[in-house]
Amino acid sequence: MILFLLLILAALVLGIVGFATHGLFYLLIIGAVVLLADLVFGAIRFRHRGHRIAR
Repeated sequence: MILFLLLILAALVLGIVGFATHGLFYLLIIGAVVLLADLVFGAIRFRHRGHRIAR
């Protein structure tokens, strides 16, 4: 859970810095990719954990 939250925080910081700083648009893109990867990771982990409880 901590890893999930830290990755979301990192994605937000990268996105804000990339949006606010002229010429660092690639940080916004990296932040978006990290956010998407984190959401996929969280969804897979949540589904996997849900199957364990159901058995």
